[in-house]
Parts: sequence; structure tokens; C-alpha cells
Amino acid sequence: MRLAFIVDPLDSLKATKDSSIAMMRAAQAAGHAVWAIQQSAIHWSPLHGVCAEAVHLEMLYDDGRWCVELVRHVVPLRDFTAVLMRKDPPFDIEYITTCWLLERAEAEGARIFNRPAALRDHSEKLAILEFPQFIVPTEVARDESLLHSFIDMQHDCILKPLDGMGGSQVFRVRADDPNRNVIVETLTASGQRTIMAQRYIPEISQGDKRILIIDGEVVPYCLARIPKAGETRGNLAAGGHGEARELTPRDREIAGALAPVLAARGLLIVGIDVIGDWLTEINVTSPTCMVEIADQTGFDAASLVIAAVEKACIASAA
Repeated sequence: MRLAFIVDPLDSLKATKDSSIAMMRAAQAAGHAVWAIQQSAIHWSPLHGVCAEAVHLEMLYDDGRWCVELVRHVVPLRDFTAVLMRKDPPFDIEYITTCWLLERAEAEGARIFNRPAALRDHSEKLAILEFPQFIVPTEVARDESLLHSFIDMQHDCILKPLDGMGGSQVFRVRADDPNRNVIVETLTASGQRTIMAQRYIPEISQGDKRILIIDGEVVPYCLARIPKAGETRGNLAAGGHGEARELTPRDREIAGALAPVLAARGLLIVGIDVIGDWLTEINVTSPTCMVEIADQTGFDAASLVIAAVEKACIASAA
């Protein structure tokens, strides 16, 4: 199989923590050819349809120098056995445009995971609203008066934009916070941008748990991302540290309820976030934490992804 991975610039990826590199290594170990594509290289031409300059990589197991470029040339996406979309947010108009192009590639015969229509239509923040039984009190609005009423009602809240990642622009706001007005004004751009407010979950001190779902199968370990001292965000990008744990019964209940629904939509790789007993996000663009879970438990989620891609390709070719 020839597998292409749409990723961020290769020199920005770090093998010590990047799940895309773990998947590429797992793909090569399974005997597949590994190619990398940059989002900016994807285009449509009347000769080739949706295509991109692709780089054929030899994967290495030195975390400092983790790959060698073998060759590069423009390839129609339909010529790969499968394409894995692993570009990080921001989920902006360029990301949406890429999804449109990938949908066209699907129509031309390409197999793409996660499915581009599912990526385009699935808001990683708003998707939790489909599962109200698992979420804390939540308000989604850009009207500042509605947000302030929610803060007054809940007393202690988390406010965040709908298009961020890695804990960027996430604020804890209490009802008596002297900065609450400016925080709400800034996040909403004075009422021009919709944001999410959620009741603060104290169990964040025990970790923001990333639970992986691969092709409808729940990985039995999560990575609890524990905030550093003085922080309310557990994100590794915000200085948190990761601790692999077995899933609790509540974790299994939440993930087990979501797994078949998301898999049916073409979301092969999903990372849900759970704090305490509550679902907080459903991540589908480039879920991570596979490396840390493998390092601490030996469970190889990256190989599970490649096996799921193999299964899906065989089924679609039958």
C-alpha cells in the first residue's frame, strides 16, 4: 500500500510526541510506502484532478532525525491507496478549502481518512452538544449579556474560542473576577465572535483525559494531561504533563456511546476529552497522545490506526 499523510511542515514535527510520525513509522513497519504532503501543495488541475507534490519518506527510529526524503513529485491523490488528513488547526477558510478539494479527490476515487465532509461539518467544540447527557452546563453565544448571565448563574466558568487548539485563549472566569468584562469583550471581539462558556470542572486538577477511538474501537488507556502549578489548562502545549491511565467505567460509558456514531460518519481517528465525569471536546482533525500512551503502557494505537486503514481499503476494494 502507498499511504500519504497530509501533515504540517516536516521540520516542525517532533518524533518524541507526534502521533502522525508514530503512524508513519507503523505504516512502514507494516510494509507500506510512506508519503508526506503539505496542505499548501494540494491543488486541482485539468490533467490530474486533485493532486499534490508528495515526498516519499524512509522512516528512521532516531527521534532527532526521524526521516529521509527519497523522492518527490506531483501525484494525483487517487493514486495512493489511502490519504490520512493530519493537518493541525486553525480550522480556517484554508482548512475548509482543503476539505472541499479532498471531497473532490474522493469523487475521483481517493480514499481519505478522516472523511473530508465529516471534518468540515464537525466542530471539535460544538460537537459535544449532540451528547447533552455527558456535558456540564454550557452556553454558546456571542451576545455578551448572555455570557455574563451564564457566568453569574454558574459562578465559576471556562471560556474559550471555537477554533482554538492546545489551550490557546482558554480563560477561567469567576463571577467576581474584576477582569471578566475585558475577557468576554476580547474573546467575542466585542460581540462579533461566538464562543463557548462551560461550568468549571474542579477535577481538572486530576487531569484532562484524552481518550482515543480508532474505527469505533475505544483504546483502553487515556492520557491524563495534568496542569502545571498555577494553571487551569492541562494541555501539553500549555505546560501540562501527561500520565497514561486505564479508562474508568465512566470514561468507557462516554466513549462507548460516541464510538459507533462517529465511526458511522467516516471519522476513523477521534480523540475525545473528558474531565472528571464530563465530556468537553471531540477532536477529529489531528488527535494526538499516541506516543505518550505507547511509551507508558506499550499499547500501540498508531498500529491500530494502520490496521483500520488496511481493513477499510480492503473492504472498499472488494
